[in-house]
Formats: sequence, structure tokens, C-alpha cells
Amino acid sequence: MSGRAFQTLIALLLAGLWGAGLGIAHMRGDMWFLDRVEATMTDLRTVIGGQKPAPDTVTIVAIDDEVVRQEGSYPLARAKLAQLIDAIARLKPKVIGVDMLLVDPGSDDGDRALAQSLGKTASVLAAAAVFPEGQQRIETNPDDPLASVPSAERFLLPLKPFADVAAVGVVNVATDRNGTPRLVPMLFKSGDHIEASFPLRVVSVAKGVEPAIEPDRLLLGEQVVRTDIGQTLPLTFYGPRGTIRTISAAAVLNGQFAPDSIENRIVVLGTTVTGGGDVFPTPFDPVLPGVEVISTAISHLMSGDGIVRDRNIRLVDAGFAVGLPLMLVALLAWRRNVIGLVMIVCAVLAWLAINMAAFANGIWLSAALPMTAAIPPAVIFGAIQLWLGKRRVQHFARQSKLLQQIQAPGLGNWLARNPGFLAEPVRQDAAVIFIDLSGFTGLSETLGPNATRELLNGFYKLVDEEVAACGGTITSFMGDGAMILFGLPEPGVDDAFNAARCCVRLCDSTRKWLASLPESIASRIGFKMGAHFGTVIASRLGGGSRQQITATGDTVNVASRLMEVAASHGTELALSTEILQIAGQDSAPYQSGNLTGPLETQIRGRSGSVIVWLWQSMHPQ
Repeated sequence: MSGRAFQTLIALLLAGLWGAGLGIAHMRGDMWFLDRVEATMTDLRTVIGGQKPAPDTVTIVAIDDEVVRQEGSYPLARAKLAQLIDAIARLKPKVIGVDMLLVDPGSDDGDRALAQSLGKTASVLAAAAVFPEGQQRIETNPDDPLASVPSAERFLLPLKPFADVAAVGVVNVATDRNGTPRLVPMLFKSGDHIEASFPLRVVSVAKGVEPAIEPDRLLLGEQVVRTDIGQTLPLTFYGPRGTIRTISAAAVLNGQFAPDSIENRIVVLGTTVTGGGDVFPTPFDPVLPGVEVISTAISHLMSGDGIVRDRNIRLVDAGFAVGLPLMLVALLAWRRNVIGLVMIVCAVLAWLAINMAAFANGIWLSAALPMTAAIPPAVIFGAIQLWLGKRRVQHFARQSKLLQQIQAPGLGNWLARNPGFLAEPVRQDAAVIFIDLSGFTGLSETLGPNATRELLNGFYKLVDEEVAACGGTITSFMGDGAMILFGLPEPGVDDAFNAARCCVRLCDSTRKWLASLPESIASRIGFKMGAHFGTVIASRLGGGSRQQITATGDTVNVASRLMEVAASHGTELALSTEILQIAGQDSAPYQSGNLTGPLETQIRGRSGSVIVWLWQSMHPQ
């Protein structure tokens, strides 16, 4: 397995484990640290979905500012509450839910009148659960439908005369860290005592059935109510205050309302007076009355239009928590370019579309969980890939620089842009120059390896500088000499002229370099050069693991042998008549020395004679 594949496999494994760990915590309801993110995303999805009409099953009778002004006191006297309940009961509602805590005694006559009024109709009274340290303790046990319901320290129950004639339900709701009601527990326990919630009790009385408790759901007759951890009912709001039909208690007492708004409906009697009741922030209203929150839960239970989040939905969330980071990491590993980024964006948008569509259709898929599962692995893996990529770029840059130092200057970049360069041999015209130090072999025997290497490095450096200045290519350094081409990687019309100019510059530079050496060294060595122009075979020579770009052919052989001609005639440079004719016999490069010829001479290893010219500097060493 390659290093990259192994890195990707490890990243996928870690991303999967991270997502699985978060998914397990989500299944247990232990993701409290994501409450704010999930709350924000839930509010956003709710607002995008927009307001919707509330079912015509619940009517709120509000003890509001108008009735308090009319009666002159708050809270209303128990006798006045009795009168209000009697007025509602005469219109035969399904049930009257009193969302007020009647835990303190009032006047005897008032309490007696209220108890009589409650006893004449189907009614449900509010109770409250008191939790230690203000927290609801939840112990998760999927096999016991009651194990994870909120465990209260005690209940605040209505006075016994009222509780004896009416049903009782707990009104507590569960809010997120922003204070928005998200869940309504359907059941509460304190020790061995189990109490139903106020909304559940109201609906069960209205339907005339007792709720049956099963894991992750409640049964109201044939109706199945899917619940979240702890037998809680998720809330989704219809709109701002007043979306659920609300009638002022003053209008009821004065008979100024439509009777069909109460007849055969659930009526919830609650407080909306300024400063007199609970209010909660919601996506549509920053101060939604608590009675409307409770009525929303009642509407969900009656109409089945609430949003669903149960164990199966949380299992889907866990699947996204594992799948989304795996997908993003895999895409990052597969395509590290614009296409990969586009595919990642498409994957995220697809998930968002699924999430939004599910929410719009009443399924509460978590938004915070997949984001938390996907973002850290994707960011960390992407950052590591960028870091490794930067290291690879730096590594390749170092290799390229090293290649430029070892390979012919310019050929490395050319090969990078044209990988197929000289994959097949190419015939072309080129100028070929050879330069060699004479007497160097004998000198190296006395200098030793270190001094010999330093001496050669100096010679190679000046050759490299002069060839680069003239636009040539050093195909190889051969011991104490070099082979130079003008015409690679591409031939040009000035190759012969540039080669001639390079010859003269090399002669001058080499002569000066020799003069700078100690007399004991300079007196024992010299140099010779040969230059020719003609057709060469440019190609890559070598095996599959090591290749060298060079040129072969008769032109190369002649240029090499011309060094011997120069040495035999005691001159620095021997040129063929071909290069001289193309470059120009009277061209500027030769004006700094003496050019003699033509001379017909034999070339070792070659039949026939060659016409050459000899060049010697006017300032010999």
C-alpha cells in the first residue's frame, strides 16, 4: 500500500471513529455542548419553513391585561375563576385545561365555588415538578420506557378539593440553552410516583382514553405518538403569539365571543397578563406566553402535526455523523483540485437539502451533529494534506534544483514541460564543442584526490558560466573535459554563431583561470578545444532507471577529434569549415585572435580529410 493510500485509510478510520463516538453520544442524549448550535440551526429551519396555521382544535382563554383591568386585581379571585369556567363549560368544550397552579388556598367560599365548577365539566389542572439543582436527571435505558423520564424531587400538586374533582398534569417544559422550549416531557416521576404531563392529560381526557406507555412512543387509543429520549415530545411552533386562537377572559365573562370557538374544542385557560406569567423566546416571537407553548404541545398531540425525533431518527443522525465525514475525507483524498472542491460542496449541499426537506416534512434531523462530525476531520485532513503537499512541493523543488545542477542546464525545466522530449531519437543540425585539459592526468597523480576535485570544480564552474551566457547546453562533463551543444532542446538560426562566441569566451576564461593557478600547477597543464557543425542524433541514452540526454553521430566524433588537431598544431581551438562558414569567418568572435586556414588534415578513425581552421588568442598563456 502506498504512503498516500495508507494516510487516507488512517484518516477515514479516525473520521469514522469520531463520527461514531458522536453518534453514540447523540443516541444517549449527551450532546448538550451542541445545544446552542442545534438551537440556532433549528430556529433557522423553522423561520425558512415559515408560519403555518394552527389546527382548529385548541382555543386559549387568556387572563390578560383587559380582564385584570376589568376586575381590578390579579390574580383573579377563585370565585371569578369559577364564574369563568362555568361560562366556558356551558358551551360544552371537550375539556378545560387550567394552566395555573392552584397550590395555595384562597377564601373558603371561593375555593368551594371553584371546586364545584371544576366538578361539573371535564377539566385538567396544572401541577409542577421540582427538580434538584434546577436540572432534570435523565438515566438512559432503552429497554425500560420509564427509566429515562425526567426524575423530579417532588411535585407541586393542586389543593386536594380541586384535585379530587379534576385530572392533574405537569406543565414543565424542557428549554435549550437559549431558553427556547424544544421538548415537552410527556411523563415525570418522583420516586415510584408517575405523573402525566399537562398536554398529555388534557388530550387523553379529550379523547376519553388512557395513554399506554411503550419504548420511544405513547399510544392514545389507536394514535401512536413517537417520542424522543425520556418520553419527550419535540415542539415546532406555528407562529407568533395569537397564532393559536386566543380569546380574552373578559370577552368570555361579557359574552362577547363566538360560541363555536369553544364548542367541542379543547379550551386552555392560562395567564398572559403583563408580568404575570411565563414567556419564552421562540423563532417567531421573543415573548411567547407559556400557555401558548403548552397549547402548541396539545395541538401536536391532537392533530399529529408535530415534528418527530425518536430513536430511529437519532439513528439516522448517527449514520450521517459517520457517513458525512467519511465522504468529505474520501473526496479530499480522491480529488485535490477544483473538481474535488466542487464535489465536496455538492455533497454538503445535498446533505443540507436532505436536512431541510426532512424538517419541512416533520422530521427533526440534527444539523449540529453531522457538522460537528464532518468539519474537524475534513479541516484537519485537508490541513495535513496541504502541509504534506507543501512538503512535497519543497521536495520536488529541491529535486528539480538538484537535477538542474546535475542535468544539462535548462533541460530539467524543458523535460518537466515536455515529458516526451526525445523519447524517440531526433535528427537535427547542431553545433558541437569539446574542451579538454591537457596534461591533467599526470598532474592528478601528484595532487591527490581532494586537490584534484577542487581544481576540476573550478574548471567546471567557468565552463558552466560561459556556456550559459552563450545559450548552450552542457550535455556532460567527461573527466577533465566537457561536451557542449548548441541546438538543444530546440535548434536555432544562431546556433553556429553562439557556438563560435562560446569558443572564444571559453578560451579567454580558461586561459585566465590557468594563469590564476600556482605556477607549479599552471606550468603542467593547458587546454584544447574542437568545434564542428552538422547533423546529430539527439536522444536519451541509458536504461529505464537512468537516462542521459546527449547527441551522437559523425558530427560529434569530428568535433572530438578536432581537439587533437588543435593540440598537434599548438593552438587553442580547431574549427571545422562548416561551423566557420555558417557563423561567418569575419564574425566578431574571432577578431580577438588569429584565425588561420583552411588546412586539410586527417582525422583519426575517419577516412578522408577534413578542412579545418585554427584559432589562437593574441594573448597566449
